[in-house]
Amino acid sequence: MYATRNIGQGNKRTFYRELAGQLQGLLEGERDAVANAANLSALVFELVADLNWVGFYFLRSENELVLGPFQGRVACVRIAVGKGVCGTAVAEARSVLVPDVHEFPGHIACDAASRSELVIPLVKDGGIVGVLDLDSPTPHRFNAEDQAGFEALAAIYVAASVL
Repeated sequence: MYATRNIGQGNKRTFYRELAGQLQGLLEGERDAVANAANLSALVFELVADLNWVGFYFLRSENELVLGPFQGRVACVRIAVGKGVCGTAVAEARSVLVPDVHEFPGHIACDAASRSELVIPLVKDGGIVGVLDLDSPTPHRFNAEDQAGFEALAAIYVAASVL
């Protein structure tokens, strides 16, 4: 049985390095993408402060993302590529950090409590297969260190999973 360990929140680089280690241990030996997405979502929701939603959207056609495992309030089920923060991350093939979602043109408000968002594309064999999406009720919650940390976690998930 796997048990999470609390991680000190002081230094973000150290925090994300330790979180990555826990994720690798959690996913070790498991290749199922849904199971791994569910456990990554739960791990992050439990250990990362000030989040109100964390989860996945998977690219199910060339123009639509579909909701995957998550932690938080109910969510939008389908998002068009190019729409909202998640769709923009796919269309532009890059991570998108939004300090204040009210200032992001076309933001899709699945939860009115969300104020900042970070979306990380999941890249497999050079193509995008989905995104890892994180929301916070606090404006300016995420910074470049968070982005780098979550990009590393997304890479661990992709490497561990059959997508």
